[in-house]
Amino acid sequence: MSSVVAQPLFSFGLRTGVRNSVSFCDENTVVFPCGNTCVCYNTSRRSQRFIPGSEKSQGMHALALSPNRRYLAVSECGERASITVFDLQHEQGRKRKVLTAGESTAEEFVCMAFSHDSKYLIGQTGGPDWMLIFWLWEKQKVLATVKTSTSHNPVSQVSFNPHNNTQLCVSGGGVLKLFRYSEGALKQSSSPKVESIFFLCHSWVTEERVIAGTDSGRLLVFESGDLRREINTSAQETDRQVAMKTMKDSDVDEGVSVPRITAILCFSKGFICSYGAGTVCLFEKTKEDGYRRTRDIRIPADSSDLTPADSQLIDTMCLSPSEETLVLSTERGQLYSFSLSSLDFNKEEPHFEFLSQSFHSKSITGLSVCIRKPLAATSSLDHSVRIWNYETKVLELYKKFPEEALSVALHPTGLFILVGFSDKLRLMNLLIDDIRTFKEFAVRGCRECAFSHGGHMFAAVNGNVIHIYSVTSFENILNLKGHNGKVRGIEWSLDDGRLVSCGMDGAVYEWNAQTGKRVSESVLKSCSYTDVSFSSDGKTILAVGTDFTLKEIQDCQVLREVPADEVAHTAVAVSHSGRVVFTGTPRGTIRAVKYPLPLQKDWITYQAHCGPITKMVFTWDDQFLLTAAEDGCLLMWKVVDKEGRGLKSNRQIIQTEEILVTKADLEEKTQNMLELKLRLEELQMENEYQLRLKDMNYSEKMKEISDAFTQQIDSLKTMQQAMKTEMEKQQRENQMSTAEISEKHSEELEALEESYSQKLITEHERFQDLQRESERMQEDFEKQLKDVEEGRVHTVEELKQNYEAKLEEKDLILLQCQEDAQQQIREFQEIVRQVEEDEERKIHDIQIKYEKKLHTEEETSASLKGETSLITQKSLSLQRQIDERCSEIKHLKQERQRLLGLIRSLESDIEDLKRTVSGHEKTSQDKDKTICSLKKKNQELEKLKFVLDFQLNEMKSQTEPQQEDIVEKKERIHQLQEELVQIDKGNTQLKLSVSELRLKLRTRDKEMHKEAQKLKDLETHLQRLKADLHNCVGFIQEPKKLRDSMQMIYARYVADGVEQSGVEEEIQRAFCRQRDHLEKTVNGLKTRLAKSAEQHEQVYVKIMKENVGLITEINELRKELLLQRTQVKDYKSQLSVLKKSKRARPNSEEGTKKVVSA
Repeated sequence: MSSVVAQPLFSFGLRTGVRNSVSFCDENTVVFPCGNTCVCYNTSRRSQRFIPGSEKSQGMHALALSPNRRYLAVSECGERASITVFDLQHEQGRKRKVLTAGESTAEEFVCMAFSHDSKYLIGQTGGPDWMLIFWLWEKQKVLATVKTSTSHNPVSQVSFNPHNNTQLCVSGGGVLKLFRYSEGALKQSSSPKVESIFFLCHSWVTEERVIAGTDSGRLLVFESGDLRREINTSAQETDRQVAMKTMKDSDVDEGVSVPRITAILCFSKGFICSYGAGTVCLFEKTKEDGYRRTRDIRIPADSSDLTPADSQLIDTMCLSPSEETLVLSTERGQLYSFSLSSLDFNKEEPHFEFLSQSFHSKSITGLSVCIRKPLAATSSLDHSVRIWNYETKVLELYKKFPEEALSVALHPTGLFILVGFSDKLRLMNLLIDDIRTFKEFAVRGCRECAFSHGGHMFAAVNGNVIHIYSVTSFENILNLKGHNGKVRGIEWSLDDGRLVSCGMDGAVYEWNAQTGKRVSESVLKSCSYTDVSFSSDGKTILAVGTDFTLKEIQDCQVLREVPADEVAHTAVAVSHSGRVVFTGTPRGTIRAVKYPLPLQKDWITYQAHCGPITKMVFTWDDQFLLTAAEDGCLLMWKVVDKEGRGLKSNRQIIQTEEILVTKADLEEKTQNMLELKLRLEELQMENEYQLRLKDMNYSEKMKEISDAFTQQIDSLKTMQQAMKTEMEKQQRENQMSTAEISEKHSEELEALEESYSQKLITEHERFQDLQRESERMQEDFEKQLKDVEEGRVHTVEELKQNYEAKLEEKDLILLQCQEDAQQQIREFQEIVRQVEEDEERKIHDIQIKYEKKLHTEEETSASLKGETSLITQKSLSLQRQIDERCSEIKHLKQERQRLLGLIRSLESDIEDLKRTVSGHEKTSQDKDKTICSLKKKNQELEKLKFVLDFQLNEMKSQTEPQQEDIVEKKERIHQLQEELVQIDKGNTQLKLSVSELRLKLRTRDKEMHKEAQKLKDLETHLQRLKADLHNCVGFIQEPKKLRDSMQMIYARYVADGVEQSGVEEEIQRAFCRQRDHLEKTVNGLKTRLAKSAEQHEQVYVKIMKENVGLITEINELRKELLLQRTQVKDYKSQLSVLKKSKRARPNSEEGTKKVVSA
C-alpha cells in the first residue's frame, strides 16, 4: 500500500442533475453534491466536510434530508438502485443503513422523502416500473410498495404530509395522487383528473392543502386531493377561483413563453416558488385564506458573463431553520443565497448573491499552478477562465470569453497566463481586477500548452505539432514534428532542457528543447496515450493511456508496468518529493500508487468526481493535489503521510504578493483619490461647522431644560410635603373607623349564631317526619306492583290466542293470491311475445328510414368539418393576437409602475433638495466670511504659482543639456557596438585560420604515422640480419658454407639496404624541416590568438564599464525627470483646484444673491 494519503480538503463546484441538491443541516451548514461526494459547507467558518459515495456507484440521482436534520439519504444508481442513509452528527458522516428496492430491477431512485418524525422513508424508482417503496428505514424493512405511474408519465416529486406519517403525495407528468398507508398497504385516496397537466413540484401548506407548480407557470391549490382554485401569479391582483368545468386540455396548454415553476417551498408566512429563469417569488397569506404575491428576488446579471442570468433555471430551494436565509441551486451548477431578514429594511430591488463563489458549469479543460504565488488557473467549455487561491480557498479572478477556452497555463511568476482558443493562442496579463490580452499567436485549437519552469519559453500544441515560443521576443523558436496523431500531453523537465510529449498515435517522445531533436522515443500503436509526466529526478517518464496500465519509460524502453483492473487512466501527476504517483480514471476516481512503482497491483482508490478526470497537478510545495474533471468541479486534496504529516520538499519557495496594474488605471485611481480627498476636506469643514451650530443649539436647549427641571423639582417637593401631611390625617381617620366597624361586626356575629342554632333544631325534626312517611309509601307501591304483574300475564295469554286464529286466515288468503298471480304471469308472457313481434317489424322499417337520413347527414357533416377547420385556424390566430396584446399590456403596466416609482423617487429627491436649500440659506452668511478668507489665500497662491512657474522654467533649462549628454552617450555606445562587431569579425577569421592549420596538422600526423611504420619494418629487417649473421658465425670452420651464407645475406640485404638508407635520410630531413616550420607557425598563431583575446577582453570590459556608467546616468536622469513631472502634476492639480474654487465662488455668490432676492 502507498505510504502517502490524500485527504479531501476543499471543493469548488456543484454537481447538476441531482434532485433536492441543497439542504440546511443547521443554521450555518449547507449540504450539496460535488463530484461523487456530498459536501457539508460551513458558511461562517468557510470549511468543508466530505461524505464520499460508494465505490461501485455510477452516480447520484437524489438527496433527502430528514426533518430533524440529522440523517442524509443519498440515492445512487448502479447494477441495482440503492439508498444510503448517513448520520450527519458523526464527524466522518457514518453510514447507517443501505436500502434497496427488494425484488424490483430498478436502476435508480429519482426522488425520496423522510416523514416528519424521521422514522419512515419513501423512494420513487424510475421507469418503466415507477414503483413507490415505503420503508421503516432503521430496520431496513419494506412496509409497502405501489405502482404510481406509467412509462409515459414520469414522476418528479414525492413527499410526506408534515402532519400525518401515513399520507403521501406523488406528482409528475399528468399525475397528482394522494396515498394513505393502512393495513400494510398504500391505498390511493384521491386522484383528480389532471392527465394533461405536467406537474414539476409541489409542497404541503396545511394538513389538507397541497400547492403544485406546472411547466406552464400555473400554481394550483388542491384540498383533500380535489382541485379547488388557482393562485394568480400577478403581483397586483388577488387570488381568483377556478371553475372545475372550464379545466379543459386547451386551457392548460398556455404559450411556450410562460415561465416554468420548478421549485416550491413553504414557510411560516406563506410559500416561496421559482417563477421562470432567475426569479423567485414570495407569496404571503391573506385574510381571505388566499395568497398574494409580495416580493420578487432575482439572480443578478454578472458583468463579466456574456450570457444573461435569467437563463439560469432554479433547481432546488431550501430555508435555514430560523427562516432567515434562503439558498438555491441552479441548473448551471451555481449556489446563491439571500437573507430574508433584510427584505423589510432593503428598499432597493432584492437580488441573490453567491453562497461562496461562482463555479464552472461545464467540463474543465485546463489546470495549471505557478511557483511564486498560491494560485491555480482553470479553463472550461463554459467560456470562462478562473484564478483560484488554494490557500485562502477564494476565487481571485474570473473572466468570460465569447468562445470556449480549450487550455490554460500559468507563468511561474503568477503574473501572466496563456489561454488556448479555437482560433488563436492568447498571452494575457493577470491584473488586479481583470485578465487582459496583450499578445496573440496563430495557434488554432490549442488543447495543450505549458510554460517552462524558468518562464522564458512556452510550448503549445497544434494538432500533432508542438510549437516552442520565446516569452521575451515572442518568436517561434522550434517546431517539434514527429507525432502522427493528436498530442494529448506535454511537460518540461526541471532544467527546461528537455520536453516530453505523448499522443493518440501511441508514441511518447523526449525532445531536446535547444536543438529540437528527439532524445528518446517509445511507440506502442495499440495504446492511445492520454497524459505523460517526468519523474521527480527527471530520469524516467511516466505515461498513461487506453491500455489499462501505468508505464515507466527510460531510454526508449518500458521499465515497469502497473496493471489497472480493466480501468483506463486519463491523467497522471507525480509528487516533487518522488514518493507517490496519482492517476485519474474515466469513472472519476483517483488512485495513489507508491513510487518506485510496485510489481503487483498496489494502490489506494479515492472517490472524487462523477466524470472522467481531465487534469491533475501538484502544487510546488507538495502540500496539495488539485484535480479537475468533465463534471466542472475542482477538488483540492491535502497530501500527507500515514502519520498525518505533510510531505517534505527540498525546494525553498519564496512567495510574492506583487500584482500588475496598468498605468492608465493607476493614474485614474490616483486622480480619483485626489478628488475624493478634496471632497473629504470640504465635507469635514462643513461637518465641523454644522457640529458647532448643533453644539450651540444643544447647549441653549440644555440650559432651558435644566431650568425647567429645577423648577419642577421644587414644586414637586412642596407637593410631596403637603401629601405627607394629608396622608397622616387619613391614617388617623382610618384607624378610628376600623375600630368602630370591628365592634359592630362582633355584635352581629353573636346574633346570627343564636338564630341559626334554633333553625337547625327545627329542620332536624322535619327530616325525621319525612323519613317515616317515605317508608309507608314504599310498602304501598310494592303491593300495587304485585297486582299489576298478575293482570299483565292474563292479558298476554288472551292476545296470543287471538293472533294465532288471524294467522290461519291469512295463510288461506295467501294461497289463493299465489294461484291468481301464476295465471296473470302466463297471460303477460303471451302479451309480451305478441308485442315483440310487432316491435321487430316497426324497428326494421325505422332502420331503413334512418339509414337514408344518416347518409345525408354524413355528407353534410363532411362539409361542416371543412368549415370548422377554417374557423379553428382563425380562432387560433385570434388567440395568438390576444396573447400578444395581453403581454404588451403587462409590459406597459410594468413600465407604468417603474415610471411611478421614478416619480416618487424624484419627488423625494426634490424634498431633500428643498431641505438642503433651506440649510444653505442658514450657512450662506458663514460662507461669505469663508469666501473673503479664501480670496486672501487665492492671492497668496497666485504669488506661489508665479514662483513655481519660474522654478519650472529653470528645471527645464537644466534638463535640456542633460538630454543632449544622453544623446551623445548613446552615439558613443553605438560606435562601441560597431567596434565590437569588427572585433567579432576578426575573431571569426582567426578561427578559420586555426581550423585550416589543424587540418594541416592532421595530415602531418598521418605522414608521421607512416614513417613510424617504416621504422618498425627496418627494425624487423635488422633483427633478421642479426639472426642470419649469428647463423654464419656457426659456419666459421666451414669456409664454403660461410661464403654461401654471406653471399645469400649480401643478396638479401645489402643492395636494397643501401638504397633504402639514402631515401630514409632524405625523408627524415624533409620531415624535420616541415615539423619545425609547422611548430613555428602554430606558436605564432597561438601568440596572436592570445593577444587578440586579451585585446578583445580589454575592449569588452571597457565597453561594459562605459555602458554601466551610462545606464546609471540614464537612470538618475529618469528619476530626476519623474520627480520633475510629479512636481509639475502637483502644481497643475493645485492650480486646477484654485481655478475650481474661483469658479465656485462667483456661482455661490450668485446663488446667495438669488436666495436673498427671493
